Amino acid sequence: MIELTRLNGSRLSINCDLIKYAESAPDTVLTLVTGEKLVVLEPRSEVMRRALDYRASVLRAAWPEAASALGACSARETQERSTQTSNT
Repeated sequence: MIELTRLNGSRLSINCDLIKYAESAPDTVLTLVTGEKLVVLEPRSEVMRRALDYRASVLRAAWPEAASALGACSARETQERSTQTSNT
């Protein structure tokens, strides 16, 4: 589950496995596999990052031997994000 914010400021937790589409139009609109649409404050890139972080945590718990590889990927992604931020 990932935690997001509705436009009215209320927090919600959503099962990221149910997200079919994430669009920026200009607000972030999530379309679930059920057809339901949710509008959230977080940008699409942040929704994607949280979903990936959640999936990595599930893998780390289920497959402890992979933790070092997942940690290396996470460190690299963090470094790339900080480089992108400093370049803008």
